[in-house]
Amino acid sequence: MLQPKLVTTLKNYSRAQFLSDLLAGVIVGVVAIPLAIAFGIASGVTPEKGLFTAIVAGFLVSLLGGSRVQIGGPTGAFVVIVYGVVQKYGYEGLVLATILAGILLVLMGFARLGTVIQFVPHPVVVGFTSGIALIIFSSQVKDFLGLPVEKIPVEFLRKWAVFFEHIRSLNIYSFGIAAGTVLVIALWPRFSRRIPGSLVAIIFFAAAASLFHLPVETIQIRFGELPRFLPAAHLPLLHFNTLPQMVAPAFTIALLGGIESLLSAVVADGMIGGRHRSNMELVAQGIANISSAIFGGIPATGAIARTATNIKNGGRTPIAGIVHAVTVLVIMLFAARWVGFIPMACLAGVLVVVAYHMSEWRSFAALLEGPKSDAAVLLATFGLTVIIDLTAAIQIGMVLSAFLFMHRMAEATHVNFIGKELEEEEGSDNGSLNKIKIPDGIEVYEINGPFFFGASHKFEEAMRVAAQKPRVRILRLRNVPIIDATGLHSLKEFHKRCRRDHIRLVVSGLHSQPLKAMRTSGLYEAIGAENFAGSIRDALRRAQGIL
Repeated sequence: MLQPKLVTTLKNYSRAQFLSDLLAGVIVGVVAIPLAIAFGIASGVTPEKGLFTAIVAGFLVSLLGGSRVQIGGPTGAFVVIVYGVVQKYGYEGLVLATILAGILLVLMGFARLGTVIQFVPHPVVVGFTSGIALIIFSSQVKDFLGLPVEKIPVEFLRKWAVFFEHIRSLNIYSFGIAAGTVLVIALWPRFSRRIPGSLVAIIFFAAAASLFHLPVETIQIRFGELPRFLPAAHLPLLHFNTLPQMVAPAFTIALLGGIESLLSAVVADGMIGGRHRSNMELVAQGIANISSAIFGGIPATGAIARTATNIKNGGRTPIAGIVHAVTVLVIMLFAARWVGFIPMACLAGVLVVVAYHMSEWRSFAALLEGPKSDAAVLLATFGLTVIIDLTAAIQIGMVLSAFLFMHRMAEATHVNFIGKELEEEEGSDNGSLNKIKIPDGIEVYEINGPFFFGASHKFEEAMRVAAQKPRVRILRLRNVPIIDATGLHSLKEFHKRCRRDHIRLVVSGLHSQPLKAMRTSGLYEAIGAENFAGSIRDALRRAQGIL
């Protein structure tokens, strides 16, 4: 259903609910500011671009989205891909990739692909999420330790080599603030769960660094004063030689945005007992990303942590998300100078905690103990995310998952030769299985499992080793739910071989999809309608009639 949840929730909207949404929106807005700044900086852009994203995308996700309580904005999931695009193509390239990703998301929503995107294999999701978490952690080591390094290498291994080279130069004040931030975030839930510990830590350490003039780098020192206005709409210059290069990162941004937003919506549904509209959510995410890029932002998606904060503080309609975006805007307009006092080490501490929660180490460990194929996909996706890039990780992870899935399906498909008798599964009246004798001159073959290109070779091998030449062959397909073009080709070749050897072919137990495929391909008419039977007994009667 392509209707925003806002339309539904406003039908019976009350004053009491508005007050709850207002309070939740203000709290989430205040929480979103340091996170938006931190994700902007970690993505390789200036901090205000994270704020622009929280304002523009956050507003549109709530206004048009398919979830009651979704909070949109910049998230850690995009840090890796955004940083890579900015380093390679500059911010203009990122704007183009984000707009293309937004268009893809809108098209996916209108094409009703909201459920299809959830078929991304779990090992792939855990692999790239854990890889992103490790990269985010690595990107914060410099500020966490206060290392005096001008330029950090992009490559993961070289980056850590630089850290170890400069470890003796750590700033004890920066390290103390960063470690203190992590400690406050970890312990604060014992005192209050309504106000996040990250907000408490940022206020406390920003005040401490300012009052005691601690020798640590702040947002204002590194980036200057934050702007107090939203930029005018700006479209990137379209270079046709650059456009093809943006397709891969745009696809990755769209896929990540879709997965993260729908995952966040599902989590929110479980917390409030609701049900989101996945296709409308994709459309909203697409429009939000297009608008964010046009107004100087970065890619956005549903933020699980901020959505949970919204719910815990009483937000139950999209009004809370709209208030959250307005709150960020008001604070940026009137209190930007105070935000500049936040120490970079404090933001590093916040992002280290974000990376820990993103790591999904429990799921990672569980998958390693599971089937070897899943562990292989997990490790491949994780390793490629960390060492190469996220685009390659997702592409190769999906392809590897598909091949392993096809291998497992092929292994589950069997071709059996049935000798002189078979058991009737319908059973007799007393519950025992009836024995059905197969007359001389008749052979019965049974295929169990999907008959597709990955399993067709088993059928061809079984037919090749069949030494006898009976007068009738019965092909039992009662356990074949689907058949593809390769399976049909194998059956056609088998039928031609039977005709060449003057053997009649009878097919029994055909399901609807294989029957439709045979009709479409002409195989049904070639075999003859009279040679199709509903059960093995009917097939044997037809075979005896031929004999």
